[in-house]
Amino acid sequence: MKDKSSEMSLRTLSSGPTDLPRTFVEYFAGIGLFRMGLEAAGWQVVFANDWSAEREQMYKGFFDESYKARDIFSLAAEEIPQATLATCSFPCIDLSLAGKGEGINGKHSGAFWGFYEILEKQGEKAPQIVLLENVTGWLYSNGGQDFCATAKSLNELGYACDVFMLNARSFVPQSRPRLFMVGVKSAGVVDDSPYFTSRSKRLMPTRLKMLMLESENIQWARLDIPEPPPYKNEGFTDSVAERLTQDDPRWWPEPKVEKHLAMMPSAHLEMVKLLACRNEENFRTFFRRRRAAGQRAEVRSDDIAGCLRTAVGGSGKQFLVAAGNGKIRMRTLTAREYARLQGVPDSFPIVAKTERQSLSAFGDAVCVPVVTWIATNVLQPLTERLQAGSEFVPRDEQAPPWQVIWKSA
Repeated sequence: MKDKSSEMSLRTLSSGPTDLPRTFVEYFAGIGLFRMGLEAAGWQVVFANDWSAEREQMYKGFFDESYKARDIFSLAAEEIPQATLATCSFPCIDLSLAGKGEGINGKHSGAFWGFYEILEKQGEKAPQIVLLENVTGWLYSNGGQDFCATAKSLNELGYACDVFMLNARSFVPQSRPRLFMVGVKSAGVVDDSPYFTSRSKRLMPTRLKMLMLESENIQWARLDIPEPPPYKNEGFTDSVAERLTQDDPRWWPEPKVEKHLAMMPSAHLEMVKLLACRNEENFRTFFRRRRAAGQRAEVRSDDIAGCLRTAVGGSGKQFLVAAGNGKIRMRTLTAREYARLQGVPDSFPIVAKTERQSLSAFGDAVCVPVVTWIATNVLQPLTERLQAGSEFVPRDEQAPPWQVIWKSA
């Protein structure tokens, strides 16, 4: 694909107000958590797509309507309704360790190019704003080249980009850092806002800052993004863990519990035993990890969950240890607990054929309140700016490439 980013000229917005309804197209929709988060902020979906029939089944359970499961490369640009925003939570597997370094052109993550092709064919009818989401491994995939290639490809289509990280831990008791790339036609930033280099490490980790500063021929936007809420250190026990009855078959038998206690590092085992001595039951989450010394059961010391993952293989699932009143019990996290960790209200039914289907779907989704926060704090000010008919001001040729500003009409 030819690199056109150095040739790109950003278009001036027309002067005067522009009607930008809060409508969006949801690509890689999965079970619809992007939709759930955006609808909470007043946005309306006009089209959704994903390839998985199992995800489609759960989507329909949430919203009582669904999409036809299809590969994104089979979609025709003409069948996509016009919208202000397009969301793109494209597959992460080839950007992570599990993907063996295949990157943005891999079998799974390469689906991004289907999204790119639709925007390209839509031309002037393409959404004014795009919002991409993926794992932090995006920054490291192929030495950062895949991250830069994504931004450059959006530049080719007339979008300048801003990128930031949000951890679901600011909203729910789950540590789940994710990268978000906002592309806006004509490049948008708020007047007189500080550069993105002044952002905190929570919004802009060192690796992201380095890639953005060292990248060549990429048109970056500078959006005014506020600091997210502080991280949570508790909440799993009180707001997430289901209280299953003592005879519920999902609790593991004693031999399996003893096996996993023996798999714990000494400090982790000591912590669990101390919790068991308390007069109240507390819950902690753990993963099974393959280490040099063999398989280990590693328990979190805080009252939050680790990052949910697709339930594929023994290291993908997350487990629970309940300790208190002299007892120690264990089980796999339930689908409802996964849903709560992703910010899904209990009023939304979980419709799936198997528990594994549910766990994999939630582990592969976005966190609802994270999306709502972005809609309120990033998308809303941006659409207001665009609606006002701001005028594009070309940057000084001597200025750094990320300095692009807006001037009110």
